[in-house]
Amino acid sequence: MAACRQRVVRCASSAGLHRIAYREWGDAGNGRVLLCVHGLTRCARDFDRLAEALSERYRVVCPDIAGRGDSDWLGDPMLYVIPQYVADMVTLVARLDVESVHWVGTSMGGLIGMALAAQAGTPVARLVLNDAGPVIAKASLERIATYLGAAPALPSIEAAEQLVRAVSAPFGPHSDAEWRFLTEIVLRQNADGSYRFHYDPRIAEPYRKAMPEKDLELWPLYDAVRCPTLVLRGERSDLLTRETVVQMRERGPKAQVAEIAGVGHAPTLLHDDQIAIVREFLLAGTT
Repeated sequence: MAACRQRVVRCASSAGLHRIAYREWGDAGNGRVLLCVHGLTRCARDFDRLAEALSERYRVVCPDIAGRGDSDWLGDPMLYVIPQYVADMVTLVARLDVESVHWVGTSMGGLIGMALAAQAGTPVARLVLNDAGPVIAKASLERIATYLGAAPALPSIEAAEQLVRAVSAPFGPHSDAEWRFLTEIVLRQNADGSYRFHYDPRIAEPYRKAMPEKDLELWPLYDAVRCPTLVLRGERSDLLTRETVVQMRERGPKAQVAEIAGVGHAPTLLHDDQIAIVREFLLAGTT
């Protein structure tokens, strides 16, 4: 596997400064930058395969969003919201010293990308929304709430993997090695030898407080996006419906759409066929 560099950048919030960790692949001098941003309880390493595959064409940067992975936990849990994440990513782009980036975002990472792409003067020049869009089904929000913030001590890697396989079953079919990878990258070991999921369980507080009474709609953000956009949808997704995707084709940036068979929320981008779809879109028209 190609080598990557581990780096950090300091970002600001109303609670003070916090460190955002990120992994960087490819030529550090490459002006073509791809930002890959993970989902709600996941981490930067979800993109290891995609980053390796694209690192010859891009400087690929994969951050741990605040409260996840190797990034700092925030002093005020109510700051675990999209506006703070967008502000952090603006700081990261400034650190990278580039005028524009391509963006791949899974679920929450897609919403962060959509929010940033909707801003005047945005650095986002090409956007991939991986099972994310301007309507988030309430049923999926409620499903996620059933496990979000739970912090069980897990006696072994095997027990943790069993839980990840259950919670992440919508990811679709994966090999035993892939499930182990998807488990190990989100774990840390406790002093007593047990394991925990390595994210701040307090991210559940603003999530539950903001639970809508119906589907969450963010059409004004999507309609403000002007860059070329690709939507990946898991065929069985309970978060991004086909009806929403039909509208995404017709309004705003008029997204291209690719549906991934046999997958729910969300495609993991670990498999060659999924990586190929992303690569083709991102590199379309380039030499």
